[in-house]
Amino acid sequence: MEIIKIDAAPEETGRRLDLFLAGAGKGLSRSRAQKLIEEGSVYVNGQPCTRKNYRLGQGDTVTCRLPELCPQPLPGAERIPLDIVYEDDELLVINKPRGMVVHPAPGHRSGTLVNALLEHCSTLSTIGGPERPGIVHRLDRDTTGLLVAAKTDHSHRCLAAQLKSRTMRREYLALVHGRVRPAVGRIEAPIGRHPRHRLRMAVVPGGREALTRYRVLAYAGPYSLLQLSLESGRTHQIRVHLSLIKHPLVGDPLYGPKLSPDLPPAFRRGQALHACRLGFIHPCSGRSLTFTAPLPPHFREGLRQLRTGKV
Repeated sequence: MEIIKIDAAPEETGRRLDLFLAGAGKGLSRSRAQKLIEEGSVYVNGQPCTRKNYRLGQGDTVTCRLPELCPQPLPGAERIPLDIVYEDDELLVINKPRGMVVHPAPGHRSGTLVNALLEHCSTLSTIGGPERPGIVHRLDRDTTGLLVAAKTDHSHRCLAAQLKSRTMRREYLALVHGRVRPAVGRIEAPIGRHPRHRLRMAVVPGGREALTRYRVLAYAGPYSLLQLSLESGRTHQIRVHLSLIKHPLVGDPLYGPKLSPDLPPAFRRGQALHACRLGFIHPCSGRSLTFTAPLPPHFREGLRQLRTGKV
């Protein structure tokens, strides 16, 4: 791993952190600098800084850790069944199953949604790069439900703009530990890379702003079924925010407690989180589109077992 350390000159005071790194003569593009910042690889005066729009102060010292780049093979097309909710020449909406990774990553070079899309679609947007064709937003591997993929760069830009402006509507159903009170609320806390555990996100000072709204739909024993809506799209946002209020997702291996022996088997293979509703404006027609996906069978069966006490 290469470590870059740069002292900000007096004339750099007030400059954005991403622009500072991109202009430091170290061969970093602005997009690469932003990615490193978001990943928690950039430190200001020894403290991790995940805000790409951080303004440098006088005398700031910026340290950047550059991981070694290991070339990876590009994803290939694979004949994998897809549950397609909607499709036209510009985009498609998919109901993702539990256990499917969205795009190739270390340890998951095949069997991903991207591999399936490459087989199904003759064209996909290129904005996400060669490893993420068509991918506008993501769901975690064990999160089920709806996401939209773009076939053209135009549609990708329009959908990404809706995500950024928070006009894309995303709702989730989640089973969480404990009986959540009050029954309606909001969780607003900044999220960034965990300072010690690199696979985790956390609520950290200087993180990216994040807002999650929730409503209790039902109580099932010591658990609550929530409807959640996102007004930002941070990595692991729902999982981190629910853990913050001491009501982590049931079955969450990263942010939740150890599995209880009375937990239905359906909830022992990953977090109980389902993207149930997705709404956006079509990039070409301008029509408002809304799609829904029912709870997957394993989620419904787990709830039934909780209600009846037959686990």
